[in-house]
Amino acid sequence: PCNQKLQRENTTISCIQDGKLYQYGASWIKNCYRCYCSQEGIGCCSIFFRPVGYDEKKCKLTFHKESCSYSVVQKADPSKLCEVHGFVG
Repeated sequence: PCNQKLQRENTTISCIQDGKLYQYGASWIKNCYRCYCSQEGIGCCSIFFRPVGYDEKKCKLTFHKESCSYSVVQKADPSKLCEVHGFVG
């Protein structure tokens, strides 16, 4: 999913996010979101996809922040992966 954050700091050629200045056209990845700076402001889109269509009773979903990915493993034996039927993001 994407979102648009309009952050105007009285500047005509850049955006500011978390105190950092970005020129128009710049893009960066932070907290598993790819962000970009444009004249409209800062826009960010997730770079991960959430698994869906797995057995939630028998399987556990875990998010791995370092790789911006999920794993779905069996609750009874976490060394075994579960079957996943789709992804959303």
